[in-house]
Amino acid sequence: MPHIHFIAIAGTGMGSLAGLLKSRGYHVTGSDEGVYPPMSTALEAWGIRVVTGFRAENVLEPRPDLVVIGNAVRPDNPEAGAALEAGLPVLSFPDALYEHAIRGKHSVVVSGTHGKTTTASMVATLLFEAGRDPSMLVGGLTVNFDGSFRDGAGPEFVVEGDEYDTVFFDKTPKFLHYHAETLVITSLEFDHADIYRDLSHIEGEFRKLVKAMPASGKIIASSDESVGRILGDAPCAVVRYGVEGDAPLDLRACDLCPGAGGTRFTLEAGGAKLPAFLPAHGRHNVANALAALGALQARGVGPERAVDLLACYRGVRRRQEVRGKVAGVTVIDDFAHHPTAVRETLGGLRAAHPDARLIAVFEPRSNTSRRALFQQDYARCFDGADRVVVSVVPDAPIYSATGEVTERLSAEQLARDLEARGVSAVALHGVDAIVQHLAADARPGDLVVTLSNGGFDGIWDKLLTRLEGTRSEGHSAR
Repeated sequence: MPHIHFIAIAGTGMGSLAGLLKSRGYHVTGSDEGVYPPMSTALEAWGIRVVTGFRAENVLEPRPDLVVIGNAVRPDNPEAGAALEAGLPVLSFPDALYEHAIRGKHSVVVSGTHGKTTTASMVATLLFEAGRDPSMLVGGLTVNFDGSFRDGAGPEFVVEGDEYDTVFFDKTPKFLHYHAETLVITSLEFDHADIYRDLSHIEGEFRKLVKAMPASGKIIASSDESVGRILGDAPCAVVRYGVEGDAPLDLRACDLCPGAGGTRFTLEAGGAKLPAFLPAHGRHNVANALAALGALQARGVGPERAVDLLACYRGVRRRQEVRGKVAGVTVIDDFAHHPTAVRETLGGLRAAHPDARLIAVFEPRSNTSRRALFQQDYARCFDGADRVVVSVVPDAPIYSATGEVTERLSAEQLARDLEARGVSAVALHGVDAIVQHLAADARPGDLVVTLSNGGFDGIWDKLLTRLEGTRSEGHSAR
């Protein structure tokens, strides 16, 4: 089988594609500057050799049949430069994914600012439970499939369609490379300020995605006004979905009833009203479920059958994932970092646990969240929490292709603004200080939810260990 080498293999998408191709029998190698769990352990388990550091000899001795370059790679990368200079076959991550995995299958692309990973994993789960044996690649670890990819024998390939740019020599969005035949658009807001100027810039790229659809395709689009603005040139059928509201919709969720185990609701579809249960919390997850049901309907699995399969969904790691419970304190991890995602996550947890004290711990880590861009928006999105701890933003360079970043998010100002809104808040430097603060303040019945798109320096395990030690000290004192 051909030898494929991945430059910057430790990224979620790159590592997942490497694992998928390895499972198909390809000889796969890779390199990266920092390879850490969980991707490091996953690559090792898949039997993929990874070298630390980028050196020209990694692509010259021996020469691979194909080099895949991730979008974290800069033009001055020695391996990328050597591969291009030597005339080796080179593909970006999304092009490699399409050419070596998606081509020949029905491409189901899940796009949008929010909910891509959850919705894509939900679509794949429902297709699997319906007996369709789908393939899948998403940017998270799905619980149902115990991983981020699946190589099925069925006709569909479900992929998360990211609007981020492709690679240093191709600045088009990744989602344009997957040639969608069924397209889901969950939402549309301003994000990725490091590569987009404003919302209209993003809308322009989504319009290209819509216009590229085949006439035989189908678009499953949320009822958001911003999504509606980009659908005018759709060359194919469009299905609209939404949670409650009065606008005419093809799929609607009503009568939401949150509980400890998930959310019950009524699905309105084609004049029918069907009872539904989703083992997840929040209106945003119900909306994700509607999108998944729409995609299933586009593939011939009607709502009457698909709605019953929702109960099989087990979620994605780092999406309202319970990391542990010690001394009556439950520690939850969530990927939310955009203001809308923060608000929806906290709203879902508050509805599911109305009597708990909800403590939100926020790490502004992304190139967008570290800017002052959403300073006021963040102040308004934590109302669902009883207390907020904001991690102070490190004074490190912020990557930007749209101009120098001169104004940064102030964690201290955010804490002051939250206090002014009646939400108890504090800004702290470093995870150790945050853990110490939480351990001293936490009490039985509390829910502590961390909100970050990164590893947050292992805060979950550190907090659980500290709480366990505090409990042990209490027992010894008695």
